[in-house]
Amino acid sequence: MQVNTYAGFYTFDSTNLKNIKTILFKKIQMKKLILFIAFILSISAFGQTKDDRAYLVKVGDKAPDFSIKMTTGKIVKLSDLKGKVVMLQFTASWCSVCRKEMPFIERDIWQKHKNNKNFTLMAIDRDEPRETVVKFARSIPATYPFGLDPKANIFALFAAREAGITRNVIIDKTGKIVFLTRLYDVKEFNKMTKVIDELLK
Repeated sequence: MQVNTYAGFYTFDSTNLKNIKTILFKKIQMKKLILFIAFILSISAFGQTKDDRAYLVKVGDKAPDFSIKMTTGKIVKLSDLKGKVVMLQFTASWCSVCRKEMPFIERDIWQKHKNNKNFTLMAIDRDEPRETVVKFARSIPATYPFGLDPKANIFALFAAREAGITRNVIIDKTGKIVFLTRLYDVKEFNKMTKVIDELLK
């Protein structure tokens, strides 16, 4: 770099000054690019976390319609429940996390709202015979209604067929999904109970 000195001051010729500006500009642009890439990666990471739940539906979606045979023999169609707040609890007798969560569903949700005509709760048991499901419900004990889901066809409307089973879906009176849970997390469960309380006010 050519440097000229006059009376103790450093000066740069116009060519070198232009080169310095170009270098600084490139460095600034590189920093912006790095920040942009980091932002994109952070979004991707968040999206992957959501995908890990393996839901095929999301909050705000209209709940997929289905018909289910209950352990009582009654056939229930989800769309016929429009006008009610509906809780779907996906479960199975072999699911240890389900067994952990279900006493709280019984105590904090079912016993609280079972006499409310605007509320419906049903357990949807994954691919097990009626006898097994009835025995399972009694073992908790869970007194809310249980339905049968052969080959997990109903489950597969809401989540990837082979995904983990412990999950709840809350549907509002218009038939839209308003809350989704996965596994049993106390904070998430408590938030779900508050959502149900608010919907039933």
